[in-house]
Amino acid sequence: MKIFTTKQISEIDRYTIEHEPIADIDLMERASLQMVNWLVINCSNEKKVVVFAGPGNNGGDALAIARMMAEYDFQVDVFLLDFGKELKGSPLINWNRLEEQNKVSLCKIRTEKDIPELSEKNVVIDGLFGSGLSRPLEGLTATLVKKINARNALVVAVDIPSGLMGEDNSKNIQEQIVQADFTLTLQFPKISFLFPENEKFLGKWEVLPIGLHPEGIAKTESLYGLISQNCVTQMLPKRSVFGHKGIYGHALLIAGSYGKMGAAILASKACLRAGVGLLTTHVPRLGCTIIQTSVPEAMASFDQHDTMFTEFPDLEQFDVVGIGPGLNQKPNSQRALFQLLETATKHMVIDADALNILALHPEWLEEIPQNSILTPHPGEFTRLVGMSNNSFERLQLQKKFSEKYKVIIVLKGAYSSISLPDGRIYFNSTGNPGMATAGSGDVLTGIILGLLSQGIKPEEAAIAGVFVHGLAGDIAKKEKSEFGLIASDIIDNLSRAFLEII
Repeated sequence: MKIFTTKQISEIDRYTIEHEPIADIDLMERASLQMVNWLVINCSNEKKVVVFAGPGNNGGDALAIARMMAEYDFQVDVFLLDFGKELKGSPLINWNRLEEQNKVSLCKIRTEKDIPELSEKNVVIDGLFGSGLSRPLEGLTATLVKKINARNALVVAVDIPSGLMGEDNSKNIQEQIVQADFTLTLQFPKISFLFPENEKFLGKWEVLPIGLHPEGIAKTESLYGLISQNCVTQMLPKRSVFGHKGIYGHALLIAGSYGKMGAAILASKACLRAGVGLLTTHVPRLGCTIIQTSVPEAMASFDQHDTMFTEFPDLEQFDVVGIGPGLNQKPNSQRALFQLLETATKHMVIDADALNILALHPEWLEEIPQNSILTPHPGEFTRLVGMSNNSFERLQLQKKFSEKYKVIIVLKGAYSSISLPDGRIYFNSTGNPGMATAGSGDVLTGIILGLLSQGIKPEEAAIAGVFVHGLAGDIAKKEKSEFGLIASDIIDNLSRAFLEII
């Protein structure tokens, strides 16, 4: 799914109106009906619906919702923000329709005294301002938002919580943004929905289709996308009846150190479950028994050092190289990583302490083979790329880093973002909070390495790997719960994840 900026969404709206063709008021009616269908299913008509509407199109949607909810025998009160200007266009039409219907209490908010008291017996519909907002709310509107946020009522936002901007909220005022329990967004999620600091405003969000013109969507280019299962299905190669381990790639995984051999085991198992033909795991010499006992399917290469990474085998025999899980940052390991970067010509997957070492030596970044995949969590990313004040700013840093060094960055977390050297960014749509557990990142490294070894394009290995990793976690959650899920559960459910996709 393409994800668009709020400006682009407005352009697609206009394209739909012109080319379907459909009148603006009828498109508003279609959108409102979708939201009403959700509300009727999810809200009790024993509670009074309190609708707050602004003077723009978001308010027009809210007014249409009020009329339709009244037709379903909900008790509805409407409060329209009145700044002393006449309503125009579709919002005016919907206000007039409410007056003609005569089933809804209609009030206007001109001063703070006009703001109603709210209770747990209300369902609040927030239709004050939409995604086109470009500055923080202020004055009467800010006061109204604070009153809504102080309520015990259930709050449902129309398209986007009022006060929240669709992309960059770095100059916004958090206290003046509606904190919704549910957000019913139209056709596409907004980019700001994918940032952790905005969760408290959005609550649970759901995308409702409103039939925007497919040609308008196709013609509008976007650097952003949300990964879908169908997309990943097309990326995974179909296996030949005559296939054998020699054609599915030989991966080298450099992992593990004293006290951290578990990371090498997890990454190795995940790599094998992702379909690698052959895997050699390079570990410290004292890890010999551990890796060969725990992962009998993997071949082992042993470092001359007992407890850490200090060297690597001849790279000619390998198709791809992964490094990082369970390493350390000792000087010997730092030197060995630099030698590896100087020697390697094939794609790499770089994770964990390998990233932390690179953060200590930013001049080594130029040595990374192009289209290699780096998989930092937010802390590793900050050490590598630098501080940012918010997620939107961090996303811009991620994009610039990928473009500058010609590498793929997988920034891990909810809605993991995958930035490509050409400026495109994809967000993952699978995964759950139970995956925030030790070893989950090692599993992801193994999955991506296993896919990459099979000749899949690096960008597709990253995209598919992140999706499959999250899907396996979602399958595990059904049995283990978010609290009981561990990294091994993700590996155990990789086969089920692939069965769903292929």
